[in-house]
Amino acid sequence: MSAGQTPTEIKRNVCVYCGSSSGKGPEYAAEAIALGRELASQNLGLVYGGGRVGLMGLVADSVLDHGGEVHGIIPEHLVKAETAHQGLTTLETVATMHERKARMEELAAGFIVLPGGFGTFDEVFEILTWNQLGLISKPVVFLDSTGYYAPLFDAFDHMIAAGFVKENYRVLLNRATTVGEAVRIASSPAPVVDGKLIELDITSKKTITS
Repeated sequence: MSAGQTPTEIKRNVCVYCGSSSGKGPEYAAEAIALGRELASQNLGLVYGGGRVGLMGLVADSVLDHGGEVHGIIPEHLVKAETAHQGLTTLETVATMHERKARMEELAAGFIVLPGGFGTFDEVFEILTWNQLGLISKPVVFLDSTGYYAPLFDAFDHMIAAGFVKENYRVLLNRATTVGEAVRIASSPAPVVDGKLIELDITSKKTITS
């Protein structure tokens, strides 16, 4: 938590991870715009990557258009590439991607994931890992009315079945099909789960054969 920032201020912010592209179908844009409207109607601030292009720009503009607050965090090297949004409530420029991700986590009480590419996956998997380790306890939900993340959730099932993710961490993997459901999950307390650091799988105690 930053100096001078109260838990109440953090509680009313939801971080949205999403693409700097809009995708090939109109359904992706419609979902982003609907999410922004819902966040504003619930008096929840948006924390996001600070760009005005793609789904990033659409969700930010939607929050602003409906009277909400938007806090953008963008690294210096992406100010031009992602076309930093100059009309936000606040726009912070940081030095690195690591600082961006840490600052977004710091400001948010929960996370909603819209469709996106490598950057979106990088952001959400780090937050899922931090929750798994017990470093944070903040809800994460994939807003997936379009079915974009269906293959990913199939992969999650495979990871659990193969023994690389424990079954008890499935509660970290929320998936919503409506904006109302996604916002409710992201603004509610995170599920209780023991962090991985408490009970590590010590491979040295096992006999491993080639």
